[in-house]
Amino acid sequence: MPRIIGRSVRVVDHGGVAIDEYAGNAATKDDTLSIATVRVSQPSAEPWLTLHYDEWICVTKGFIELHTETSEGVEGKALTVKEGETAFIAKGERFRPVFPQGGTEYVPICLPAFRPDRCIREEEEGGEVSTRLKTFHSDINSETVQDGSDSSDPKEVLYHMCQKELYESAAATGEAYFPPTFEKDGMFTHATAVPSRLITTANHFYTSTKGDWICLRLSRSALMRLGIKTVDEEAKPVGETAVGDTWDWVCPHIFGGLPTSVPGVITKIYDMKRSPDGKFLSIEGLTD
Repeated sequence: MPRIIGRSVRVVDHGGVAIDEYAGNAATKDDTLSIATVRVSQPSAEPWLTLHYDEWICVTKGFIELHTETSEGVEGKALTVKEGETAFIAKGERFRPVFPQGGTEYVPICLPAFRPDRCIREEEEGGEVSTRLKTFHSDINSETVQDGSDSSDPKEVLYHMCQKELYESAAATGEAYFPPTFEKDGMFTHATAVPSRLITTANHFYTSTKGDWICLRLSRSALMRLGIKTVDEEAKPVGETAVGDTWDWVCPHIFGGLPTSVPGVITKIYDMKRSPDGKFLSIEGLTD
């Protein structure tokens, strides 16, 4: 029988952007999916976003440009979504919505429902939009998100890629794994909260390194319980190789090795695909 399950909630009204949620964790207290309307009254742009849900963007007025980057970190041609068109953004994709003109309106549909921890926003800590969204979702119980994390903190899940042979050698003896450049780099292990960056990073630093590579999914809180602190800093060199010229990223640096025998630290291991010439192509089950 039809029934009313809730009513719209204004979750953001800042900087010329107004978002009203009609279904989802704020409006209907249901995590199945979320439906909202977004009105952009002046030209603006979102920060780079990485989603832990599938999203459909249905443009009802004006147009939106969706910017992406290649695996080498070079920004490609933007996808223009015009009035009456629908774009699909798959879970795990990194993109940047740009609104070249005011008066743009669209309907975002997210599956599962939008939550702040499912949308990684590459903006300064304490950004107004992020703060507003977290306020409206602060009473939602933490649930397992799409990438397998059990935390509402978007920084909880970390990723580190390494040579499979070196990791398995450490794991076979139960010892901690340390990257070959651990001491040279400043006694820390490089990581990221955005897995799509690993391909760009791998092709910048490691194409000359032979053999199989894997990607480790890590728990920041589990590391901290062992006294291994993670610090978010600017991207830093690996060995003697400098970072990319356009890398204005914030990167998690793990000040310690990675325990291989402590349950809950390394929560999943992904294989990385490479071409015959050594180029990194994807992370199976994570970015492909």
